[in-house]
Amino acid sequence: MSEVALQHVTKRFKQVVAVNDLSLTVKSGEFFVLLGPTGAGKTTTLRIIAGLEKHDEGHVLFDGQAVDGLQPSDRDIAFVFQQYSLYPTMSVYDNLAFPLRSPMRRTPEPEIKMRVQRTAELLRITHLLERKTARLSGGEMQRVSIGRAIVREPRIFLMDEPLSNLDAKLREALRIELKHIQKTQSGTVLFVTHDQIEALTMADRIGVLKEGRLIQVGTPTDIYDRPATTFVAQIVGTPRINLHQAVRDNGSLQLVNSTVRLPAPPVSLPETFMLGIRPEDVRIAPGGPLNGRVALIEPLGVETVIHIKAGDVNLLSIIPGMSNLHINDEVQFDVVRERLHYFNPDGTRVYLTP
Repeated sequence: MSEVALQHVTKRFKQVVAVNDLSLTVKSGEFFVLLGPTGAGKTTTLRIIAGLEKHDEGHVLFDGQAVDGLQPSDRDIAFVFQQYSLYPTMSVYDNLAFPLRSPMRRTPEPEIKMRVQRTAELLRITHLLERKTARLSGGEMQRVSIGRAIVREPRIFLMDEPLSNLDAKLREALRIELKHIQKTQSGTVLFVTHDQIEALTMADRIGVLKEGRLIQVGTPTDIYDRPATTFVAQIVGTPRINLHQAVRDNGSLQLVNSTVRLPAPPVSLPETFMLGIRPEDVRIAPGGPLNGRVALIEPLGVETVIHIKAGDVNLLSIIPGMSNLHINDEVQFDVVRERLHYFNPDGTRVYLTP
């Protein structure tokens, strides 16, 4: 296990700034997730840590020691790619053993056998050890790819969207396995994804990237319940957060072009701001103080997403289980006032102070 730190790291590709003055610390034994859309600089950040890209400014440190001048082979990291990068003519056993047989390591064969067997048991691929990787399914190949990283026992695991090519059920299963493996092996993991579900379910802490800049770092609870910007609020949460322009009006909050009017909190707010309401905080209830009409129903089994039309504004609401509502039904609803999110016109969070 190692602590990894980036200090004011910048990387440019001609006129494009892929990573912009990035500073963060991944603690020893931590599962840290970098979350952001395509083009945010996530993969470039991993490649800089691995030594596959040379940064233009700043420093990369492992356990407080700068590794800027070290070659990738000297950094003792394991990189798990989105593509499986296996040797198709080799057996699973030989793919797992390959990094241990390198001239740099020269691991004795008895130790290789022990470590390969232990890793295969951990990933439940013992029955596949003699099979060629070309004959494996996508999920099996990704397990082997992860196993090839685990068997090395590196200082840090770097994982670049390793689950994105798998189907939904398999992604869910491997999310659980990866988190379990990380905790039982006490490894330091820096995991990159654009999938907010992976980030929220797996991370000890999340760093949200946008256009090469680190927008917010925090626990999944911090990121979800206290987003620093509207960008962060929108990148996490399914269904998406309700985000609408609002104004202060005679002690009330009025959603623009809407029938929704709420009591103003006893704190200072800008005259015009963005109001965020998570769908689970829009509660449909007979006798509620707010009125609307059902515009769309999305049954998901365990819950149902109801689209409520209130004036010209559409609000998403989640109710448990299946619903007996119909399109164009009139509904009464309320919102959980304590969980409202306020943002300045520039998208930054308003931290409420009396």
